[in-house]
Amino acid sequence: MTQPEVFDALVLGSGEGGKYLAWHLARSGQRTAVVERRWIGGSCPNINCLPSKNEIWSAKVADLARHASRFGTQTGPVTVDMAQVRQRKREMVDGLITMHLGNYKASGAELIMGAGRFTAPKTLDVRLNDGGTRTLTANRVFLNVGTHAAIPDVPGLAAAAPMTNIEALELDRAPRHLIVLGGGYVGLELAQAYRRFGSAVTVIEHGPQLAAREDPDVGAELLQIFSDAGIELVLSAETLRVEGRSGDAVRLQLRTPSGERAIEGSDILVAAGRTPNTAGIGLELAGVELGARGYIQVNERLETSAPGVWAIGECAGSPQFTHASFDDFRVIRDNLAGGQRSTRGRLVPYCMFTDPPLARVGLSEREAQQQGIAVRVAKLPMRGVLRTRTIGEQQGFMKALIGADERIVGFMMLGPEAGEVVAAVQMTMLAGLPYQKLRDAILVHPTMGEGLGPLLTNVPAKGA
Repeated sequence: MTQPEVFDALVLGSGEGGKYLAWHLARSGQRTAVVERRWIGGSCPNINCLPSKNEIWSAKVADLARHASRFGTQTGPVTVDMAQVRQRKREMVDGLITMHLGNYKASGAELIMGAGRFTAPKTLDVRLNDGGTRTLTANRVFLNVGTHAAIPDVPGLAAAAPMTNIEALELDRAPRHLIVLGGGYVGLELAQAYRRFGSAVTVIEHGPQLAAREDPDVGAELLQIFSDAGIELVLSAETLRVEGRSGDAVRLQLRTPSGERAIEGSDILVAAGRTPNTAGIGLELAGVELGARGYIQVNERLETSAPGVWAIGECAGSPQFTHASFDDFRVIRDNLAGGQRSTRGRLVPYCMFTDPPLARVGLSEREAQQQGIAVRVAKLPMRGVLRTRTIGEQQGFMKALIGADERIVGFMMLGPEAGEVVAAVQMTMLAGLPYQKLRDAILVHPTMGEGLGPLLTNVPAKGA
């Protein structure tokens, strides 16, 4: 039997947290290997975050061009070259891959392209993409295997060969009629983008509102924004069966509160949640326990049930954001150096890159109520922020939740540049400052962030 190659550290999967950990350990002098099936650098630079935002921006440009007359610029008929949209995205991805390969080379970490499967604790057999196998073992093993789009168990859906985000971002055409299953992040971002590329779009959501994790007023505002854009939205809908083939012609039979109905289209995009990539890789032989939904069970230090094995990012149940995976890296890095860092109580912001974008940090009103936390709520329509008058984008609103100690416990914004504005509120929350400090700050005029002043001026008085 061939003796395994011995490393100091072995990372399975090259996503955000895993790759940064590998580069750090290799630079520290440890012999480190990363095993990756396909996506150099993980899903974010290849098939998720960055490629989707690239194409979403192309869709924004198309929308601005169509409405250029509002701003005094006259244009002729606007058409979208989807092959060029895709090429622009591909060129960005190629550049990111080159950057990642440079980082591997500079750090000294070895990138091994192949499919890994555990055969014993801390021992991995790798079926190499270019042929052959390697057996690897290490003192420390880090699991960074990520998730993939879930395909609901609906009769006929799998046979219809629906798209996920991966295929949708590789289209060189705008579907005649795109049917999107799921009214969450991926579904809404791509639904709006393809509407702007010229597709008819229908979004089917199983729950009673879009963006189910948000408060009802947020869902209602999104519903209005998407309806105004000519997107059909079907809520509280159960998909009973699917006929046809995506890319040609499909027919979905739905059960809705008003009865059964059929929707016909050309393409299906499934955006109905994620499934961890933990099946079939021998984790049971590695002594790594999974939870009921297939995610790796970890403690607050991201340690698994197996000694010397950690899990990072989505597969460990961390929030499904690249920036959360990066913080997982920092937790493990600092603890390996003797620190006492934890994932408990992290303040993780997020942003959905619709137009306008939706960003939030901390609690929603619903979550505060569920946790029995008394809050005072301040709201401000985006038209109350003067910057929106200059750019002609006034849909949406801001909302802040203030706790009994005068600190901000939650903030959301559905409006232009929400992902940037939320950072200012997050810093205030991390500093433990009373909301009045941000309310009374001198903020640049005219900016979106300036709206935080009037928003927080709207905080009700105690007892009101």
